[in-house]
Amino acid sequence: MKFLDQAKIFVKSGAGGDGCVSFRREKYIARGGPNGGDGGNGGHIIIRAIDNLNTLIDYRYQQHFKSERGHHGMGKDRSGRKGEDLILEVPAGTQVLADDKKTVLFDLTKKDDEIILCHGGRGGKGNTHFKTSVNRAPRIAGSGTLGEEMWIWLQMKLIADVGLLGMPNAGKSTFLRSVSRARPKVADYPFTTLHPQLGVIYVAEHEYVVADIPGLIEGAHMGTGLGTRFLGHVERCSVLLHIIDATEEDVVERYKTIRGELKKYSDDLSNRPEIIALNKIDALTEDKILEKTSLLEKATGQKIYPISAVANTGVRVVLEELLKYVLKEKGENK
Repeated sequence: MKFLDQAKIFVKSGAGGDGCVSFRREKYIARGGPNGGDGGNGGHIIIRAIDNLNTLIDYRYQQHFKSERGHHGMGKDRSGRKGEDLILEVPAGTQVLADDKKTVLFDLTKKDDEIILCHGGRGGKGNTHFKTSVNRAPRIAGSGTLGEEMWIWLQMKLIADVGLLGMPNAGKSTFLRSVSRARPKVADYPFTTLHPQLGVIYVAEHEYVVADIPGLIEGAHMGTGLGTRFLGHVERCSVLLHIIDATEEDVVERYKTIRGELKKYSDDLSNRPEIIALNKIDALTEDKILEKTSLLEKATGQKIYPISAVANTGVRVVLEELLKYVLKEKGENK
């Protein structure tokens, strides 16, 4: 299934049905009086979050959605049928944005979260409601009101416990392949990963979800390389795993570049707990590993975890550290 994390659509709820002008006509009853029924209400536009869906591809090829209008009232005091509601299903974690793409209208974070985005129009009253002591035979009825309409953006943010961060070709996808059943594309060139991937990790009888996003570059917070869209997918994570390529000449500069982009994008995201892993140590000598680990620890003030995702070296320790943060966020004890 093709991945799509945002879509612009037009939604319009149904108009209400018109009331009916009708009079009772039966044998031997000369002036039966008004008996026009009410119009039915228009259908709503409802957005509902569901499980087992991680793309908005259904909204790529159809952008206009309209619910059914209410049916008109009929004689013999028969009301028109209400218009059918239109339910749009989206992945859990989807935000509904206004047309300006900035104002968040709703945030559907959990399964079965739903909102009425556009209310259907009200049905008009039949002429029965207009009878008075003066006017016993009204020939007027109410018209149904129009439905609501708007352009909106649907923007999906993955629901994951751990977010993988790093420069292109740092080995994030290789790490995800080595610890889960996810099978992102892996190759020896930058931007192999073009859209976010999810993997489920099993550690010590617990499980948690890891999100791998495409590599970030300088200017990501302004959208360079689609950075703002990709960073949005790790906003809900409990902890970040920052993977740095040990074969880079200046690992500290690489670390600072990503941290700078996080800070510029969101203070909340930059303050999220972070574990730093120095990947591809299988390509370095012991002295080089110690040197680069020491440089990073001095620059970050944090413990650095040397790993090799390919050789599966040091990976287990990182997974156990991540689990501690995930369980803490969920209020559980290991």
